[in-house]
This record gives sequence, C-alpha cells and structure tokens, in this order.
Amino acid sequence: MEKFTTLEGVAAPLKIINVDTDMIIPKQYLKTIKRTGLGKGLFSEQRYKDDGSENPDFVLNQPAYRNAKVLVAGDNFGCGSSREHAPWALLDFGIRCVISTSFGDIFYNNCFKNGILPIRVTQDDLDKLFDDAERGANATLTIDLANQEIRGPDGGKVRFEIDPFRKHCLMNGLDDIGLTMEKKSSIDDYEAKLKKERAWA
Repeated sequence: MEKFTTLEGVAAPLKIINVDTDMIIPKQYLKTIKRTGLGKGLFSEQRYKDDGSENPDFVLNQPAYRNAKVLVAGDNFGCGSSREHAPWALLDFGIRCVISTSFGDIFYNNCFKNGILPIRVTQDDLDKLFDDAERGANATLTIDLANQEIRGPDGGKVRFEIDPFRKHCLMNGLDDIGLTMEKKSSIDDYEAKLKKERAWA
C-alpha cells in the first residue's frame, strides 16, 4: 500500500448528503476483484448521460476537477452496502482523501485498508473547506497527516483527529498483509520451532 504522509492537490466539492456506496460505484462494476480500472465507474450514473456521453454539470467532469485528489463531501458519505469496490474506485480515479462530517462505518474502515484518508470535521470547518473547494483550479488543499491538519489555499488551517494506530498504518503504507509481514521473523521462528517439535507431522 502506498504511504500517505502529505497530500497536495485540487479538492472537488460534492455537496450531496447520504452518498451511498451504490452511488460511488454502481453494482454493474462489482463483477471484478481487480482494484484497477474502476475509476471509470466512479459516480458513473452522475458522470455519464444515458447515451454514454459525459454530463458536463457533474463536478468531476469539469476541467478544474478532472484530476482532483481530495473530495469534500456532504454528511454521511459512504453509507449503504459494504462494497470495498467503493474505495478502490476512488483510489483508481486518483482521490486519496475524503473530507466530511461523518462516514458510513464500513466504508470508513475500508478506506484505511486501501490507503485513503477519510477525515471527519465539524460542519463549520466543512463549510470553510467547501468554500475553498469551489475555487476550481485554485482549490488546492494540503493534507498533512503527520501534523493532522488541512491547509487551504489562503493559509487557513483545519485540525483533525485520527486514531494513532490508523495514522501509523497510513504513514507507513501498512495494510492487513503489511501488518502481518511486520511479524515475519516471529512467524518464521514459530514455524521453525513447530517443525522441530513435530518432526513426525
């Protein structure tokens, strides 16, 4: 998993509440178990018209936000079913941080396991970040995980809280497999010991 230390990029405003995982990545994209290629399906029902052409009104289709790395979203982002394809689609599109007042629990946990930082902020702070994000190509935010702060284009700062263990995992690029591999020497020692004790097995 790619390490997350400091992220600087354009923030796209998505002023919609209760964005569920079906909206993030519709069911027709769930046939694959690959984590790549899902970016094209991200918000596909909003990004594309019935004829397959782009909807110019959707934020991620607007020139300033096509390469957004941060999503500033309404309350209760990622609610609904527990599809891990949702963070996969965000990551494949290029979004590594989602900021909201609250998240669906399963989506929130899945983000950390896939190298995405979900940040909870107060409504007042979210309103400020929406103002920043609505500046188009000038809507650059800096996410500093080490210092737990979001810096806006005018130098304003928003502090955020994060569980220390999850912070450690993101900063060191550790998913569940990476955490297990940190114990590799202990695992190897145990297996060698077991092999001696159970030579007959």
